[in-house]
Amino acid sequence: MDNFEVLKPFGPSIVKIKMPNEMIKEINDYVDFVIKDEQKMKKLDEGHKLIGKVQQEFLMEVDFMKKIKWAEFLASNISMWAKEELKKEIKNFHLIKSWVVRQFKNDYNPIHWHTGDISGVGYLKVPSHLGNTSQPDKKTNENGKLQLIFGSPNLFSKSTFLVKPELGDFYLFPNYLMHTVYPFTGTDEERRSVSFNAKVQFDI
Repeated sequence: MDNFEVLKPFGPSIVKIKMPNEMIKEINDYVDFVIKDEQKMKKLDEGHKLIGKVQQEFLMEVDFMKKIKWAEFLASNISMWAKEELKKEIKNFHLIKSWVVRQFKNDYNPIHWHTGDISGVGYLKVPSHLGNTSQPDKKTNENGKLQLIFGSPNLFSKSTFLVKPELGDFYLFPNYLMHTVYPFTGTDEERRSVSFNAKVQFDI
């Protein structure tokens, strides 16, 4: 498939896919609706349980996820990943939870990992500019980017993989893969993403 790419920057593989435009719109419309409802925001708030130092993190409701066939979207892509990488079929897929992260300038997500077996992140809104580095001669600019981390640097072996957020890009990765999201500057625009944790069982 054109929108399915297995990446292997280090030990475990990760998958990069594209979210359908209609799904991006539906989730964004849902988020815009939720953030206007103070009582609903309090009910769905997940920030006190998550490690992120960001403005808002809240759960997606089960009925909404059913409406957009969210679990089916995740399960079908994870199934393709398992077939390609492990040559196995998924017997059971269980979506533990899924949540939205609203990140603004100077917000960040410290190094962490997730529960379950498979996790992922998709980008719903990306600022037009993520700011410059404080030292203009730096070769890389990590502002607003996701960094996946595995092992330690060795000869011919990378230990990190830097992801620039692009609208509609969705990355799947093993839950144990440590990662961080860097802060960005220079804009009041929102960096909005959706994440999930899931358990999977394979046919023997």
